[in-house]
Amino acid sequence: MKISMWSIGKAHEGYVKAGIDDFTKRIGKYYPVEWQVIAPPKNAGLLLEADLKKKEAEIILQALRPDDYLVALDERGKGFNSEGLARFLQQRANESVRQVVFLIGGAFGLDEQVWKRANHLWSLSDLTFPHQLVRLILAEQIYRACTINRNEKYHHK
Repeated sequence: MKISMWSIGKAHEGYVKAGIDDFTKRIGKYYPVEWQVIAPPKNAGLLLEADLKKKEAEIILQALRPDDYLVALDERGKGFNSEGLARFLQQRANESVRQVVFLIGGAFGLDEQVWKRANHLWSLSDLTFPHQLVRLILAEQIYRACTINRNEKYHHK
């Protein structure tokens, strides 16, 4: 199983890049892993919120393969604790899912078309975080889930 983490926006900013790179490398011991930072549509600042979300949805839906398991990070989603995320990942691996895509939407969230395509909606927290920090938290939590599944010492409970 391959893990892909997609985010709409700018490249990783310096204050989180080292952490994202470190956790991504660590995840690579367990699964093939990659980041894909998707540039916002041209003239995004001139578009209405709904139009921007639709354009972003077109880009996302075009990039997805039919057999990709899409986990959309969205405030309407279901939360996990760390052990729950570990079980979720293990279940996808057991189902022989080829690729799990974790998607962080743009500044205004995700369009309804993406929600409908998503296999799972995941709420990372009731709190609101900057998109750059969400990237770091996502990478760390996926790494944590991998260590839980291997019964390694990283996660203390």
